[in-house]
Amino acid sequence: MKDIEIILQDKNIKPNSDIIGTILVNYSGKYDSIVLNTQILGSNELMLFTSHNGKKISQRSSRLFISRESMPNNKADFTAQITFEPAQKHEVKFRASIIEQHKEIESDVVFASFS
Repeated sequence: MKDIEIILQDKNIKPNSDIIGTILVNYSGKYDSIVLNTQILGSNELMLFTSHNGKKISQRSSRLFISRESMPNNKADFTAQITFEPAQKHEVKFRASIIEQHKEIESDVVFASFS
């Protein structure tokens, strides 16, 4: 298993549908947090993060910060949405990073399709 891994429930994203994912951390060293960065390639639009680990949030952003203290069993579940109607197909990049003392230790990248 990788030190950090992103798992998306479905890699075919539709407008206004839930994007459900999990970040698993198998890193044996110390770390402070994880950061999930997202990018809708070919667009200036942002995702709307709706929850992480059961906590409701409403943050339109390209970044989601999750502290280690809020990650039981080194696992973080998240839900997000993309709320605009695309004129063309876009790739969506998800990049999760382990952060220790403001430095990135390890990362994982996953791509999905948005149309």
